[in-house]
Amino acid sequence: MRRKHCEITDPQEIERILSTTTVGRLATNGADGYPYITPVNFVYHQGYIYFHCASKGEKLDNLMRDPKVCFEVDIPLAYLDTGFHADRRICHLHQYYHSVIIRGKARIVPDGPSKVIALNALVTKHERGSGHELVNDEMPGYKACKMIEIEPTFISAKSDLGQNKSHEEQLAVAQYLKTRNQIGDSETVKEMGFDPADL
Repeated sequence: MRRKHCEITDPQEIERILSTTTVGRLATNGADGYPYITPVNFVYHQGYIYFHCASKGEKLDNLMRDPKVCFEVDIPLAYLDTGFHADRRICHLHQYYHSVIIRGKARIVPDGPSKVIALNALVTKHERGSGHELVNDEMPGYKACKMIEIEPTFISAKSDLGQNKSHEEQLAVAQYLKTRNQIGDSETVKEMGFDPADL
């Protein structure tokens, strides 16, 4: 990783990012030789990525032909616009974010207890524990879908929160974001380690 100051190595922080996001992007190898990327709802459960899909389609065809995949999630945070710098030069534009990239191998989870557990983990994540009905193997939806498991072989993660800036520069950004108060600004200030109430 070129920007080592952005690298995340803490497994708990990586899991936090994966747990916070609900949509990931799956890259498979297409039959035409081009990468094929699709967004999927997913869950990170016991060290594996799980998502469900229809029993037919290009994504599944690609996985059956070549199980090697890449899976990416990101959390866009504040966008630092030209208003922050007095000279308003566009080279100062910057996006803060968290991201995780997983390389791994995918397989279809066969019908049975493992598929039920994975489906319930997926539903629970997206329903956020709202007292939803549990999945069972008698449901029509259970039988109609395929559950895919990705076993990670390599995980890399980054957070760009201005870690390479001095404390004074970070504080100036945080104060600007608090004043600007656009979507994502308050969250970014907190992620940078500042309490908006103290700025």
